[in-house]
Amino acid sequence: MRIAFMGTPAFAVPALDVLLETPGEVAAVYTQPDKPKGRGLAVALSPVKERALAAGALVRQPPTLKDDAAFEAFRALELDLCVVAAYGKILPRRYLEAPRLGCVNVHASLLPKYRGAAPIQWSIARGERETGITFMQMDVGMDTGDVLLMRSLPIEASDTGGTLERKLSALGAELLREGLVSLRRGPLPRTPQDHAAATMAPILKKDHGLIDWAKSPEEIANLVRAMNPWPVAHTTHGGVLLKVFAAEPTKRLRAAAPGTVLLVSKTGGGRLEVACGDEALALTELQTEGKKRMAVGPFVAGYRIAEGEVLGS
Repeated sequence: MRIAFMGTPAFAVPALDVLLETPGEVAAVYTQPDKPKGRGLAVALSPVKERALAAGALVRQPPTLKDDAAFEAFRALELDLCVVAAYGKILPRRYLEAPRLGCVNVHASLLPKYRGAAPIQWSIARGERETGITFMQMDVGMDTGDVLLMRSLPIEASDTGGTLERKLSALGAELLREGLVSLRRGPLPRTPQDHAAATMAPILKKDHGLIDWAKSPEEIANLVRAMNPWPVAHTTHGGVLLKVFAAEPTKRLRAAAPGTVLLVSKTGGGRLEVACGDEALALTELQTEGKKRMAVGPFVAGYRIAEGEVLGS
């Protein structure tokens, strides 16, 4: 089959690798335009672009899909199929209808749950115990198309946004390979989604990492895991940004205002506990502005924070 691939972040690279296994199958790779990144604002290539160039594939980066010339170039590829994985743009109807078999998407959730740009992080933040990959036929809606294949994966208590993304990226590649084998034989059965059961996973912003100390320890711990490695859960201490990369509920009742520092200990590997809800949360990996990320022991040994102070105030 002649296939176009659309993807941008590292999550999509294993899916692209599946297509590259068959020489000559990838007619073009679409990815987001290069963007400045980091403090030096040097132009950075997307992980998908780097992989595609290394494989000698044709790379296209249209700034918009609404342009007629960009669409004509897409249609001229005379595709059998277009595979999409975390591309970052919504495909107009004419793109969806141009390939002979339409467009399919590798989505990192068990649809209809967590439609949208950040299903991995929101599934952790909202305390889910299970997620997975949905291989779906795309339509004009936001992840509303018929399900072709689906495979689940448990969310471990130790999973962060980063670790779960890597697991789902690999699972997505496996399911794509299975789906392509089936599609070469003929159409896959379609299962319409239950739209009434849909939940959304909006694109992540830095503010989504802001800790609300009035919430329960479990809710905050889930947020901390979900926002690691970006945008990172955070609060303030005396006006200084304090990032929290890891935390765990203590299950001990605490009668103090939310955000109050309850315990600072430099012994036994270090301990830093903060009141939240009616209990407490132990912060186990932190970072302040201009400093390195570190475990709680070295942190409390070198950073001035006292019991009774209130974080986020």
